[in-house]
Amino acid sequence: MEQIEIRKAGIEDVPSIFGLVKELALFEKATNEVSSSLEDFIQHGFGENPIFSANLIYYQGNLAGFSLWYFRFSTWKGKRFYLEDLFIKEEYRSLGLGKLLLDEAVKEAKHTHCTGMMWQVLDWNESAIQFYSKYSVKFDTGWLNVHLDI
Repeated sequence: MEQIEIRKAGIEDVPSIFGLVKELALFEKATNEVSSSLEDFIQHGFGENPIFSANLIYYQGNLAGFSLWYFRFSTWKGKRFYLEDLFIKEEYRSLGLGKLLLDEAVKEAKHTHCTGMMWQVLDWNESAIQFYSKYSVKFDTGWLNVHLDI
């Protein structure tokens, strides 16, 4: 019998989350882009003024993946739920765990009175694009991601 557990991450989970972030960066062919540290995760997720939250998903007692989110404010739409990462380890894919994590994120967005959710997907990640398409999402066109490292 399948045993699946989703739970909110705590400060004791930071090393596991950070490990999953590194695994995600490897999958996205961007390991050199990870410049955050364990201390960043502790301070900004579980410190005095946390700015993100995360869920962990376990399959048969083994850590299988995570989701990490924060809130943003849109001048046009109001409070929005920003899903920064949703990642399932390769050996646990195609078991429906990503759907469970995304459904949990939708539930959290509704519970926290958000007007909607946003996230990004790499244009070459066809399996993720197909997965998200099942949710009747809209893929933006005409917008470019812009960031400034300081």
